[in-house]
Amino acid sequence: MPIIKMSSRGLEGKTPVPSSGQVDYWDESTPGFGLRVGVSGRRSWIIVYRVKGSSRKRRMTIGTYPSLPLTNAREMASNALYEATQGNDPAAALKQEKKAETFKELADDYLERYAKRHKKTWKKDAGIIERDLKPEFRGMKAKEVRRSDVNRLLEKIIDRGAPIQANRTFEVLRKMFRWAISQDIVENSPCYGISKPSKETSRDRVLSADEIKTFWDGLENAKMDKLSALVFKMQMITAQRKGEVLGASRSEFDREEKIWTIPAERSKNGLAHRVPLSTLSLKTLAQIDEISGESELLFPSPRRDNQAIHGTSIDHALKNNGEHFKIKNFVPHDIRRTVASHMTGEKLGIPRLVVSKILNHAEKGVTAVYDRHSYDSEKRQALDAWAVRLKEIVTSSDEITG
Repeated sequence: MPIIKMSSRGLEGKTPVPSSGQVDYWDESTPGFGLRVGVSGRRSWIIVYRVKGSSRKRRMTIGTYPSLPLTNAREMASNALYEATQGNDPAAALKQEKKAETFKELADDYLERYAKRHKKTWKKDAGIIERDLKPEFRGMKAKEVRRSDVNRLLEKIIDRGAPIQANRTFEVLRKMFRWAISQDIVENSPCYGISKPSKETSRDRVLSADEIKTFWDGLENAKMDKLSALVFKMQMITAQRKGEVLGASRSEFDREEKIWTIPAERSKNGLAHRVPLSTLSLKTLAQIDEISGESELLFPSPRRDNQAIHGTSIDHALKNNGEHFKIKNFVPHDIRRTVASHMTGEKLGIPRLVVSKILNHAEKGVTAVYDRHSYDSEKRQALDAWAVRLKEIVTSSDEITG
């Protein structure tokens, strides 16, 4: 096990990532204090000690680098090692300290140590935490939150007319406390014995051909910026998710091969997804280029540098222009369902399996990884057929103007 002279500058260079397993690098100036480096690149500060009066050697993790800098980690290690010489177990003290975490600390730990690492939707969790959870449990210890507190919060959210949001808030809170139990931060969850506060039903809204034309025409007259209108058009043409369209960058598009590749880190199922581009898709991309200019993002935010238009902005744009669309009970997520329904309908008769491939629905088994290109031809034929049908629906001419 290597002993090195640790310094804040160049620490990563002195502690390279191993090709397998893990390596412990020990501090030359503080015996018993080291940095464990795993094959994943994770670096954890550790101490090895014996409590006075015990022959048992113990190991404890005190934090991770770089979130915990060397200077702070060395100080914590020195204090912990001193406590061990006095007959006190620093691990037991740390465990007790964790049990006394405030709710705010628990929420922050959950986001950093779990949600950001394991959930693509962690930003939604962060919004719920900041908007509802932290204000409600401000000043409370995590272990002090009771079922009555949870029920009171959920009732408040329902009373403000957001029953589904109450469900989402409950899901985040329940997950947070399950994680806290697994980390030995709390012993019990205040969500135990509580059910989702509101009943949910799956949407089955599909726009008719007339409604599609009304929607498309409405995009021409609505009081929204041109780029936002093109987001909806691109969704209608490609049948891809709103977030995947909004976050698209130019490097994802091969216009000669007529393929849009959504990278794994942006796709819902974690696998790269290939979307063949119809002639209509390419014409719409050309319209987008005229507006977004040299931006790498297809839909750059006018207010935030190097970020795309936010999904809620698109939702609000549609909601605020209801008088132009005159379509009842319609939300942006209905677009994918509408396209899928028309593709499999009587006029086109595209097989459901092909449509599922276009929608990039989650699959199980080996084919989910190795079968990504085998349906390119079928997907292209289907999307070309849908583009022709969409033209028939929205206009009687050969072109769709935008």
